[in-house]
Amino acid sequence: MPKMINLMVACAENRVMGRKTRLPWRIPEDLRLFHEETAGKTIVLGRICYQTWPRAREDGRRLIVITSDPSLEREGVRVARSVAEALDIAETMPGEIYVNGGERIFGEVLALSRPMRLHLTLVHADVQGDRHFPEWRHLPWRELYRRESSDENFRYTFFILER
Repeated sequence: MPKMINLMVACAENRVMGRKTRLPWRIPEDLRLFHEETAGKTIVLGRICYQTWPRAREDGRRLIVITSDPSLEREGVRVARSVAEALDIAETMPGEIYVNGGERIFGEVLALSRPMRLHLTLVHADVQGDRHFPEWRHLPWRELYRRESSDENFRYTFFILER
């Protein structure tokens, strides 16, 4: 039986999750949760996400980068040419599997018919951006966890959803 896939994302109400390869907000509580939750895990992510995440290789993360550039492979970083190949590699690695983006990768994983959890920080705002999290609300999720929070700029809700 395949492992549970965990998707971890922060997005706005209008599904924006990125702008010019960066987050369109700075929410320290969300960033802290993200780093704590992914520490020591197997992480599947795209090349841009990998190259723009300065702490990706820290905290014992085992990375699988989806790219056609084999030069990114190094100790602690495997390279896969597709989502399917990345998940096959992840299945052989210890621990939980987390998918951390980007847009196309999230879309392909959400379309799979296998067990998954969505660790979602929903930012209660419409923001400008050029990367969107795929529509998830129509899928048959069961809510496992919800916590409301805010900072000086945004209100947001932390969810864990499962299907």
